[in-house]
Amino acid sequence: MKTIFKPTILLAAVGLFLLSSCEDDNDSNPTLTQPTTFVLNEPAITGYVVMEKTPTVTLTWSQPTPYNNFNAPVVPTYTVQVSPTGSFNKVFDENLEDNTGADFVNVNETYSSGKDVQINMQNLNRQLLQLCGWTETTTPERLPLSVRVKSALRDASFNEYGVIYSNVVTLNTVPYYVELKPADPEIWWLIGADIADGSWGGDVGKCVIPMQTINGVEYDNKTGQGEIQWIGYLGGSGFKLRGALDDNWAAQIGQSNDGFVKNDGGSGNITVSEPGIYKVTLNTAELAKVGDKEVTTALKIEKYDGTPAIFNGMAIAGTFNDWNDDPMTACSSGWENHDWYISHTFAAGDKVKVKQADSWDFNKGGTFVNYSEGMYVYGESNGADLVVEEAGTYLIIFNDITGYIRFIKQ
Repeated sequence: MKTIFKPTILLAAVGLFLLSSCEDDNDSNPTLTQPTTFVLNEPAITGYVVMEKTPTVTLTWSQPTPYNNFNAPVVPTYTVQVSPTGSFNKVFDENLEDNTGADFVNVNETYSSGKDVQINMQNLNRQLLQLCGWTETTTPERLPLSVRVKSALRDASFNEYGVIYSNVVTLNTVPYYVELKPADPEIWWLIGADIADGSWGGDVGKCVIPMQTINGVEYDNKTGQGEIQWIGYLGGSGFKLRGALDDNWAAQIGQSNDGFVKNDGGSGNITVSEPGIYKVTLNTAELAKVGDKEVTTALKIEKYDGTPAIFNGMAIAGTFNDWNDDPMTACSSGWENHDWYISHTFAAGDKVKVKQADSWDFNKGGTFVNYSEGMYVYGESNGADLVVEEAGTYLIIFNDITGYIRFIKQ
């Protein structure tokens, strides 16, 4: 008797064989394909770059052939690396006590493309001062810098793989010596329908409010990172955090279905479930470790434990107005307000306090802490008169819950 195989059975067997073969091939194939090099273009600069007077230098590089993982393109992270000696053996790490043998620095920022990348020359000069240990007499008059770009993929734990490097180009510079001072605390800004006048505008005090340093918290001398806060009323209409007011929203924190997200332009507004006084806390050191668009736990929004006093007005008084009141403006007029602002021009040596309007029952003074844009103080009740050492016009921001006073020089 003949055995007859039906065509459908034969086709099924062939299909199973092919499927098995494909699966075997996939198991043996690498999951990542990557380029081997890419080109850093020569900077369009003639002569030497005077680093003290040149805000930025533009670099461009070609996009390498895309990294692919299971045939899906993967976007790498680019890091600009700079060496004063031409060697790239050991990177300088600001967080290490011992950098013996370090011969190059990573420029502070990372990038997702090589189009018109702006390198901040003052920041780079500071990094070179740290790397080389220059003094006022040993800072070189001219210095050719070797520049290259590293391309790498990062996993969820920020481990790098698939690393490749561009060619090296030379950037001729004139460095300068400056005494290295502790970095200013890194401050983020609150903006949105729940903040100040709720307009999402850019005017400080009127539309956007800076977060505050916290008394007793230490901030990294090199990065300025640490824990900052704001305490005030949130009505549930939404807000966001901005890292800077002049970066076109490049650094921001919003909200997604999974939680808070960093640098996701499509994120939603941060909202609270019910109106009330809240404490917003941001750990910028932890935030710096979070990748773009990833959920961050660096931000906490918690109900404030306490019932703060509500004031009808605040003022500044001092030697400049015979200790009478110059009224401050409430940042929020449509709901419970605890932030105030005023702009005033002071002479050197003027004394000032922040106080309740028409009363000295509530007043704040103390001793200023200087920073690059002005001064701040953790206001003490009935504290010492605040002394303005440098003449000028200052925008004063005051929070009547924390007592924090910030003078921003205009």
